[in-house]
Amino acid sequence: MKQELLNKYSVPVPRYTSYPPANFFNESFNADSYKDAIIKSNEQSPQHISIYIHIPFCFQMCFYCGCNSQLLKDNHVIKDYINALKKEIRMVLPLLDHSRKISQIHYGGGTPTSQPVSVLKKINQMIFSEFDCIKDPEIAIECHPGYMDEDYWNELIDAGFNRISIGVQDFNEDVLKASNRKLSRMPMEDIVHILRSRSMALNMDFIYGLPLQTPESFAETINKAISLKPDRIVTFSYAHVPWVNELQKNLEKIGLPSVSIKNEIYETTKKLLTDAGYKTIGLDHFVLPNDELYEALESKALHRNFQGYCTRRTTGQVYAFGITGISQLATAYSQNTKDLSTYISQVNAGQYPIAKGYILNKEEQITREIISALMCNYTVNWEDIATRMNLSVADVKGALNYKEEVLTDFAKDGIIKFDNDYITVLPDAAPFVRNVAASLDKLMLNSNKRYSKSV
Repeated sequence: MKQELLNKYSVPVPRYTSYPPANFFNESFNADSYKDAIIKSNEQSPQHISIYIHIPFCFQMCFYCGCNSQLLKDNHVIKDYINALKKEIRMVLPLLDHSRKISQIHYGGGTPTSQPVSVLKKINQMIFSEFDCIKDPEIAIECHPGYMDEDYWNELIDAGFNRISIGVQDFNEDVLKASNRKLSRMPMEDIVHILRSRSMALNMDFIYGLPLQTPESFAETINKAISLKPDRIVTFSYAHVPWVNELQKNLEKIGLPSVSIKNEIYETTKKLLTDAGYKTIGLDHFVLPNDELYEALESKALHRNFQGYCTRRTTGQVYAFGITGISQLATAYSQNTKDLSTYISQVNAGQYPIAKGYILNKEEQITREIISALMCNYTVNWEDIATRMNLSVADVKGALNYKEEVLTDFAKDGIIKFDNDYITVLPDAAPFVRNVAASLDKLMLNSNKRYSKSV
């Protein structure tokens, strides 16, 4: 990738894991707004139910983390939190139409595997006792291998999970130590053997852009991952946002890779994985050819919600539980409080622990469809979007900051192809898809929000 393009387009833009981005949520959205949105969601699409469970506790704080996490300290507080979490679930489930089905459950954090498996199993059983599941639902959990022994891995499978995401981050011990990340307790080969013997779907997650990483060192990590052949390999671009998490300032003392080095790591990683037979999904996912995500991409039907990339078969409106959890409903977002004690006290008082949220107007619903299509499938067909939303193409474009001169500039730089019927981000320009999406977003006009750089 040419250095001048990196210099031009490596600018702060939203990650667009949601639209609008979460920093547009506001406090005028309250508990009553949330309850009303839940009830309305029963009549809206998608009809399936996705559930997110947030476990914020960690044994040790990784310096790169941008999540809502905190150290495991007081066992009484942890017990109170888990009890409140289960109570919050019991407050919401009766509002949902029980003819709807579970398509996804995802545990994130923090470190969900900081809790005994028995705790996780009881939460799963509580949900499964209320709702049926679709055929082959995705019941997934993020795992920190630094603290899990053989018994824990096996018990996790018995608790109802069928997809495991291992937070490897890097196989290089120096990189992990510099990031304050504990090394895996067991050899990764042994972990993979256990999971494969139990027919588990397996993800491995990595982060590039950390101190001490080079294209050569990260290539060694990716080659080891390839040798283990997980179903999905995820290579997250490190987002340096020290104004969100001050711990990230520790990484500045060691030094972060330059934009050009980080891009070289990305390009090297992508080539290694594609040469090994993995298919590229979105910006950061690589999957085996028989994965249903690749099948969805091939038919331009790949989707994304807060659980990550998914298919239309598995996607659902997301109902989130626990501190900082974001529910993603058809026409609204709702975020729980980030404060642990506030969360526990509000739930114990029978209150929904809502801190803020957002109700999308019609124009924003249209923009969400466009940006989702770009971020997932790298292409927008205006007629397809218009037909699906029962609108004219003029109405769809009118909802956007659609400027032909801006798109022409992208095209001259080899970022996109476009005409009156479509926009397509070119394969070699995939890292700049966020820039293209932001150019169409009216909310970015005169915005003073802060974001990580696109590369």
